[in-house]
Amino acid sequence: MVDFQFPKDFLWGTATAAHQVEGNNINCESWVLEHLPGTIYAEPSGDACDHYHRYPADIALLADLGFNAYRFSIEWARIEPEEGEFSYASLEHYRRMLTTCHEHGIAPVVTFHHFTSPRWLHRYGGWLDEKTPERFARYCERVTDHLGDLISVACTVNEANIAMLLAKLLPFNRQEQPWWGAAAQAFGVPADRLGLFQFVANARSREIIMAAHRRAFDVIHAGPGNFPVGMTLALPDIQQGEGGESRAAEFRREMSDCYLEQLRGDDFVGVQTYARMVVGPDGLIPPGEDVELNQMGEEFYPEALGGTIRHAAQVTGIPIYVTENGLASTDDSRRLEYIQRALRCVVNSLESGIDVRGYFCWSAFDNYEWVSGYRPQFGLIAVDRKTQQRTAKPSAHWLGAVARANRLQF
Repeated sequence: MVDFQFPKDFLWGTATAAHQVEGNNINCESWVLEHLPGTIYAEPSGDACDHYHRYPADIALLADLGFNAYRFSIEWARIEPEEGEFSYASLEHYRRMLTTCHEHGIAPVVTFHHFTSPRWLHRYGGWLDEKTPERFARYCERVTDHLGDLISVACTVNEANIAMLLAKLLPFNRQEQPWWGAAAQAFGVPADRLGLFQFVANARSREIIMAAHRRAFDVIHAGPGNFPVGMTLALPDIQQGEGGESRAAEFRREMSDCYLEQLRGDDFVGVQTYARMVVGPDGLIPPGEDVELNQMGEEFYPEALGGTIRHAAQVTGIPIYVTENGLASTDDSRRLEYIQRALRCVVNSLESGIDVRGYFCWSAFDNYEWVSGYRPQFGLIAVDRKTQQRTAKPSAHWLGAVARANRLQF
């Protein structure tokens, strides 16, 4: 029997990313990639969930369900569609979103960069160009000047280590694929200068991303408002199989620790966990044939969250928000069990003295999942692709009730 009262100011929310829900984000690089000849994207994002226009009703729905926080991203490509040209209309749009959150008693948790960048940034080399941290900081400064008084929590960069993680999971070199050359041509750069955030996994891109976080951290704190600032990381629970001690340690070092160690002294770290990675002497050990998988091909293993919370806390020594956790499945009963078991891990972490300050389920809606298109269903809320009608699933009602009570009992 679980009966646990969460801390008074614990944040309960769902999470989205602008490109995955807003629709028609035509000035970002992902829109270009989705429409390339031979693209690896299953389908274009199109209208997505039309959240750009439907956010008032969407935020009201989240509040009605019982959530007291909402994590969403601000789209750099809308704010600065061409270098140095800032859109007051777009800034005002996001200000209305933030105001709507506050009107419904929801704390807005704002991500400044969630994978997508303006097209123009890639004409310089994107996340391989040495001036990108300066350009990103300029954008963050402008956003904070306009919106900082309404922000409750800020995440500078989402999953700074995503490219490193994908490089371990995927058995091919993306830069050798035909679409890579087409993308480089579309942005007008040599193939080896195509600095796509999600796809370039090397020491240079890591240095630039971390430098961008550092610059952003400083300018956001210097602006209006008084709120914690941090970064989120994609953190699978890395476990060693038989004989895999040294290889697992290598994976952990490359994918998490070299990032986590640089976050010491920040206000928090965002932990984003979906599954575990079991590592043997020869690398990843795939799940067995009898193991339940999610729609992304990962093992159904909610307990991964406990391992990543403990590890992030141990390495950084700073507070933690679970900024993403959830299940891609067409069976909502499996999503409900996944969330219930994951929350037990959060409870165990809190009881052991770890400073966990919030839990955000990915995702608020069945939305656009990048190269996988609309097939994976992570949402607590279903979205009819033809009509955009929203329907809250049983898992949404259950988690919302827990959030409203700030108590876990079952």
